[in-house]
Amino acid sequence: MMKLSFIGAGNMGKAMLGGVIKSGVVSPSDIMISDLYKPSLDAVKSEFGVNTTTDSKEAVRFGDVVIFAVKPNIIGKVMESVKDVVTVEKIVVSIAAAVSIDVMESIIGDDKKIIRVMPNTPALVGEAMSALCKNTNVDDESLNQVLSIFNSFGEAEVVTESLMDAVVGVSGSGPAYVFMFIEAMADAAVLSGMPRAQAYKFAAQTVLGAAKMVMDTGKHPGELKDMVCSPGGTTIEAVATLEEFGMRNSVIKGVLSCIDKSVRMSNK
Repeated sequence: MMKLSFIGAGNMGKAMLGGVIKSGVVSPSDIMISDLYKPSLDAVKSEFGVNTTTDSKEAVRFGDVVIFAVKPNIIGKVMESVKDVVTVEKIVVSIAAAVSIDVMESIIGDDKKIIRVMPNTPALVGEAMSALCKNTNVDDESLNQVLSIFNSFGEAEVVTESLMDAVVGVSGSGPAYVFMFIEAMADAAVLSGMPRAQAYKFAAQTVLGAAKMVMDTGKHPGELKDMVCSPGGTTIEAVATLEEFGMRNSVIKGVLSCIDKSVRMSNK
């Protein structure tokens, strides 16, 4: 079994940790978490029974795979502080948005195995969508090891790094758009007399079920939409109104603005 280290014990780090342990990909005794905030480490140790340390270098030495689960604005500083213990055998994984492989290679060396990942917050409930891209030093065995980690708390796919900004737009930031849609549907139900808690349940379960239909049937979303729209019925009336107010165009423009922002952040 591989030994796994996390640098950072924030929400995403804990979400990934929970998925890995629940799936049995790595046992708690083979995992070490590093964080400067001792209360976070104590909570992680109590919940998961993993090894903890406030020394990032110790965590890097421990792991065969080292996941940097820290914010983009500090990952450079963190990598710089541990670069002398990052050997060519280790697999370095970063979930910091907009931080390119080139940037990481410039800090820890272009001879290192580096995988850049963009997960999303549904990792907290075991339903993440993660995109992975790698540098040329990463072999198939190493890539499959990391894929097994990210598949343990959702779905994961390999993409080219040129698509990572699109990934940020559609899945990285996507949960926020879906939450807005759920809230809007629930607001309409409340306006029509449904209690708030019940409205959220009806709206959220509907989104969950519809998403599962897309995933499980393999049918085009438009075909599934047509299946609900009876001639002269209530659903096509709603669809026509949504089209009148530009729902799809608004979503497309919103996602593209997110992608553009990610590109600008990456070029800083």
